[in-house]
Amino acid sequence: MNLQAAADSLTGLSVGDALGAPFEMKPALPDGAAFELPPAPWRWTDDTEMACSLLQGLQRDGRVDQDRLALAFALRCSADRGYGRGAVSLLASLRDGVPWRSAAAALFSGRGSAGNGAAMRVAPLGAFFCADPDLAARQAVLSAEVTHQHPEGVAGAVAVALAAAHAAAAPRTGGPGLLREVLHHLPPSDVRDGLGRAVRIAPATDPREAAADLGNGSHALAQDTVPFALWVAATRLDDYPAAMEACVRAGGDVDSVCAIAGGVVGARVGAAGIPAEWIGAREPLPEWFQRPQ
Repeated sequence: MNLQAAADSLTGLSVGDALGAPFEMKPALPDGAAFELPPAPWRWTDDTEMACSLLQGLQRDGRVDQDRLALAFALRCSADRGYGRGAVSLLASLRDGVPWRSAAAALFSGRGSAGNGAAMRVAPLGAFFCADPDLAARQAVLSAEVTHQHPEGVAGAVAVALAAAHAAAAPRTGGPGLLREVLHHLPPSDVRDGLGRAVRIAPATDPREAAADLGNGSHALAQDTVPFALWVAATRLDDYPAAMEACVRAGGDVDSVCAIAGGVVGARVGAAGIPAEWIGAREPLPEWFQRPQ
């Protein structure tokens, strides 16, 4: 268990989330447009709030306790943090006493959620279990099932956790190599198919072109978000600012794409690899969150 890598991943995730939030669902930047940082302070969203609950549980228990995690998500849900309608409905049901297994399974006419929510929060878990990618994958499944029981929603979380685990543990693994490591562990899914396409996209490709093939999260689905976010992370694994700029340039669900890519790159470069002024521009993490020691 690597608390430092998990903390670094959370820093990358939360800064990316907060930086990307003002650009959420806006068009891709046009040719020649400069990448300009939003005015501070940068306010984080549900991505960070849920990631903090997840990491705090891992610090306490050393594993995912699904019942405790579901309760933490439900009780700490802030109405003004940008939760999607499905998540709002689910977490309200949990607060009303509905068991999380029943509530999560009932979403979307009994299909469960295939959204990107389980993926956007999970990178610190992957970094936490970076010494054992198989364990990271199993724990990512448990973390996802609390809210996302559609196979694609789960696959998205597993893919991101594996990417963060490999980024933290294998400093020489980057680019297509990182994506291939993830593919090696993933069962068949649309998320896996998207990552298979991502492996073949050259690092120098314009992020808007890559997103046109892989998706930029505009549909808020795991398969529409995770392949592009991990392509960005893999092709800019040692350059946090470049990764965030690539996410913003592609438009779409920018805060979630930045959170995913930022969590993976943060696990690799550490807090020292994230501009100090960006960390300072992000609002403080929740008062209830206990930082890893």
